Amino acid sequence: MRLFQIDAFTDAPFAGNPAAVCLLDGAPVDDTWMQRVAAEMNLSETAFVDRRDADWSLRWFTPTVEIALCGHATLATAHVMLEEGILPAGGTARFHTRSGILSATQTGNLIELDFPATVTEPSSPPDGLIEALGMHPMHVARSKFDYLVELATEDDVRSLMPDFAMLRRLGVRGVIVTSRGATPGFDFVSRFFAPGSGIDEDPVTGSAHCALAPYWAPRLGKQQFVAYQASPRGGVLRVTLAGDRVLLAGRAVTVFRGELRV
Repeated sequence: MRLFQIDAFTDAPFAGNPAAVCLLDGAPVDDTWMQRVAAEMNLSETAFVDRRDADWSLRWFTPTVEIALCGHATLATAHVMLEEGILPAGGTARFHTRSGILSATQTGNLIELDFPATVTEPSSPPDGLIEALGMHPMHVARSKFDYLVELATEDDVRSLMPDFAMLRRLGVRGVIVTSRGATPGFDFVSRFFAPGSGIDEDPVTGSAHCALAPYWAPRLGKQQFVAYQASPRGGVLRVTLAGDRVLLAGRAVTVFRGELRV
């Protein structure tokens, strides 16, 4: 079974967000086996893709749980399909997922993902959030997946050293921390912490930007953004809010390809 490791939302290896991609090729596998492979890979997500009629099925697992939406591993999957000739150059792949039908299209040297927008609603900080972050937020909101916290400055976002044990007790997938961009060329910056899902800090999180785009659109008065996720590895995303959809565009590079013994 073919297995790949891809760095997503970057044009250079050892940056962006690494994801494993497993081409099932019709092999009969169960959920327990996929979870064990994801634990073995020990990356933030491992994607499992298989043919479904004219489309594809796609599932994502962290080392500990299956998740409902993942951007960088979808970008990585489309990248593998293009490199392996499964998807023709300039083509579009349609994926059946737990978050509905998603698509990935090659556009020039980028791959653009079409994802559902994730609406956030203003929220009171839950017990432990401010203490875990060690900073007082300007705004707190919540989506169906995560808390979203706006801090005053980009420096605040970059310097944050949260208490992961406290974040783990919040009962959500993760916490998005964001601010307006101060670095030229970036509209906003963010980081994403998900210790409750087995990932203390995710390097670059496409699904978080499904909430960040509708959050920042009215605040910045625009629909298109260049975003930077300020993790130690870092990653750049071109983000467009299109009604109830969010388009996420980025690049990816192959780090290795191998064979998984089933």
